[in-house]
Amino acid sequence: MSSETGKALGIISIYTGLLFFLLGMAARWKSDFHSRAEISTGSLTTAAVLAALAMVFFLLSWKRKQG
Repeated sequence: MSSETGKALGIISIYTGLLFFLLGMAARWKSDFHSRAEISTGSLTTAAVLAALAMVFFLLSWKRKQG
């Protein structure tokens, strides 16, 4: 995987994580129903996983470019 591919995957992961985070926050604000609380928890967990994945992609692409 090239350096540019890693950066692109990192950016895609960050924006997808941001989308899931916003979805989770919207579900939390409207948590009158039980199912929305589950959506909120799942979305925030997915956002955290995607943010961690994005950091891994960025670190790997940066290391490869430096070395």
